[in-house]
Amino acid sequence: MSTELTWFGHGTWSIKTGGLTLLLDPFLDDSPSAPIGASDVDADYILVSHGHFDHVADVASIANRTNATVLANFEIAEWFSKNHGVENAIGMNLGGKVELPCGQARMTLAHHSSQLPDGAYGGNPAGFLLQLSDGNIYFACDTALFLDMQLIGTRGIDLAVLPIGDLFTMGPEESIEAIKLIGPRKVAPAHYNTWPPIEQDAEEWAARVRQKTSAEPIVVNPGGKISLEL
Repeated sequence: MSTELTWFGHGTWSIKTGGLTLLLDPFLDDSPSAPIGASDVDADYILVSHGHFDHVADVASIANRTNATVLANFEIAEWFSKNHGVENAIGMNLGGKVELPCGQARMTLAHHSSQLPDGAYGGNPAGFLLQLSDGNIYFACDTALFLDMQLIGTRGIDLAVLPIGDLFTMGPEESIEAIKLIGPRKVAPAHYNTWPPIEQDAEEWAARVRQKTSAEPIVVNPGGKISLEL
């Protein structure tokens, strides 16, 4: 089977690959756009990009129920272990990678902030580059546009997932520039339409992607799936 991604709204993605399930930034129970709750998802690994509540809200409950391993920066991994009883957490940092049974997860640069819900220091915000047998997926996660995206693109990106909500992250216009830097085969939007301040027209964005870049835009509604096919 090819790698299959499901968008659960906002920044939350499930990635099924190599018989494993990776879950990125689970924000489900309190999300106005999530089609399911935290008790409805499985996970072998949970990837956490930064400390904001809308990216960590359901990490502990899912990790403790499924015995999933949490991959996060050192500060967030320690916070979950000490404050939420998460038994399996791997602390890493920007530029580092973790070997998984299905490939590699590399922590990439992101320009954002990362305070945890209780006010604790959340370390550096990050994105993730997943290097899988089916191809390479780049989750920019919450970030501004930055020129080093061009370096990430040199690894050969089959699917890039970029925020387009604006206000808290880059918006549609900056995402077009990001696509030009990264050069992915396919691109999908995230972190938009959760609340009114980050409402965007994804179909209009897709039309601009087709007009101004060589990438194939893929827009799905929360609960929609994307198959990574080479």
